[in-house]
This record gives sequence, structure tokens and C-alpha cells, in this order.
Amino acid sequence: MAANQSATSAAATTDSTDSAPLQRVAVLGAGSWGTALATLIARNGHDTVLWGRDRVVIDAVNTRHENPRYLPGIPLPESLRASDNLAECVSTADWILVVVPSHAFAETVQAIAPLKRPGAGVAWATKGFEPGSGRFLHEVAQEFLSADAQLAVVTGPSFAKEVTQGLPTALTVHGADEQFCEMVAEAMHSPNFRAYTGDDMLGAELGGAMKNVLAVATGVADGMELGLNARAGLITRGLNEMMRLNQAIGGRAETLMGLAGLGDLVLTCTGDLSRNRRLGLALGHGKSIDDAVREIGQVVESVQTADEVMRLANRYGIELPISQAVQETLHGEITPAEGLRRLMSRERKSEYSN
Repeated sequence: MAANQSATSAAATTDSTDSAPLQRVAVLGAGSWGTALATLIARNGHDTVLWGRDRVVIDAVNTRHENPRYLPGIPLPESLRASDNLAECVSTADWILVVVPSHAFAETVQAIAPLKRPGAGVAWATKGFEPGSGRFLHEVAQEFLSADAQLAVVTGPSFAKEVTQGLPTALTVHGADEQFCEMVAEAMHSPNFRAYTGDDMLGAELGGAMKNVLAVATGVADGMELGLNARAGLITRGLNEMMRLNQAIGGRAETLMGLAGLGDLVLTCTGDLSRNRRLGLALGHGKSIDDAVREIGQVVESVQTADEVMRLANRYGIELPISQAVQETLHGEITPAEGLRRLMSRERKSEYSN
């Protein structure tokens, strides 16, 4: 355990590594989510280093034990180190956790490939697709890493602030290598943080990416004050869109009925800590997308993800009316009100396709 665990989580976390070997972990990305996961792993007693580019953040983590830009006022464990030297961070790590925005994922994985030690696995908590190509992130990782590299995706319903505060959270780790998934999950698992495992990386990645698009839709509806009935309908029909696309690409239905799908969808569509929901709220209030993104002040993944979801849908011939309306709204092709009219005027049909 960290020597001076923060007061916000001291009562909620205890040493979870009594029966597991300590690990050396490099967390890449000093934003809110990267900092939260690095904090969690460090509190569990593992030798953890957080890599980032912002020198102000790096210095603050090391000297003040705080990330003043992304998680102001929340104490971080003194055992957590931060560095802007990528080679120094990854060269001795037992495994690496990438937590950068999706547009920086390929660049980051390519950079660490020659630096990491042989046998060190790579996991990521990044959600989205590779911009432009629409590739899943595991496909990007496989391009730059060795064919036998241990890979895993960390996903599920989680807000960085609550994880850093030690509030109860559950996530899931999916990958083809069961032993690596168990190692990653064990490093995060603690009394107030449950980490499950699975082997459906395709479905897990789709759920983590697509929920951001659907959160914009529910945010728009709430911003327009359309009521709780509308919100519930959008979440449910949004899940239906997610399930149909998942089936087409070969993911498993149970994955999207779990933490990686339904859990993350509900949280992102209803929690005001969600940047994508807040984007929708701003659009529903009549603000422009540029003003909305500027006010949020952080990367909003749905802006790019909506294009990649629809690219995937068109490839497989899947109709996704909610996702399409979000895409066209984000591009300024229709107003939120026009998107609503289009959805409500669709032809009546059976709820489930035969």
C-alpha cells in the first residue's frame, strides 16, 4: 500500500496484493483517466509510474501529489511517480497501460514497441477507433507489436474522479491471453474496485466506443427537456443499435449486456461527469459544437467516433438511426430538433428483428 493514501479513499481500500506479486506498471497518459488508474494501481502497492507530456502536471504529481489540471484537489499517493521520459517509463515495466485519446493511440503504441522489454504486455483503457481508418484499437496494437504480444482492453462504467476518490467501481478486462488479463485485473482489484475478465475484445471495444455516440443523443434530449421517457427510450434503442452492429462484426451479445456495454452506456448517458453527455446537453441548449467543446476543455471522443461507427455500419449494411442523427448533428448537417423529428417520424415496426 502507498504510505500516505488519500483521506478520500483510506477507509475504502486495503492491500489487495498480499497473495499476488508486486508489479512494475507504466501508465501512459496523465489525463484524468490515466491518473485515476495509475492512482488505483499505486494504492494497491504496485510500483507505478505515470507518463505524460505536460511538465506542469508531471511536477505537480511528484511534488504536490495532485493532478491540478484534470483532478484538482484530490490527493494522489506519494508512491505514484510521474515522468515525461517515455523510454524510462516503459523499459523496465512488467506491463504497460495506455490511456491516451484514440487519435494518439497509434502513435503511442508505435513509440513504445522498440522501448518496452520483451514479454511485457500492453493493455489500454482508451475507448474509440483509429480516426480515418475506423480500425479497432486491438488491430492497431497488433500492427506495431509482435504477433505473440499480450494484449488487453480495460473498459466499463467508470468516471475518473470517482475512482480516484475510492468510490465503488466495477470494470472488465478483455483479451485473448487469459493469464495477462488476470494479471491486469489483479493489479486493479481491491475492496472498492472490482475487476472482472473476459475474452471478447471485439465486443468490449465496440461497447466502449459506441456508448459515447449514444450519450450525445441522450444529452441532447435532456438539454431540450424532452423528459425521462425520452431518455429511457434513447438508451434502450441505442443499446439495440449497439447489439445489432456487434452481432454483425462477430462480437458476443453477453459482452454488451455486461459492464462493457449496458453498464458503460447507462453511466455515460445519465452521468453529468460524462464529457459526451455534456456535449449533447450543450447542443440541446442551442450552443454550437465549437463552443460546447471549448467549454468542456478536454477531448470529446464522440466527435470522431460517430464517423467511425457509421463507417462500420455502412460496411455491414446496418441501419443505425440514432447514431446517424448524432453524426449529422455533430457535423452541423441537421439541428438537434430536426434529428428528433426524423427519429419520431420513422415508420412503425416490430421492436425486434426476426
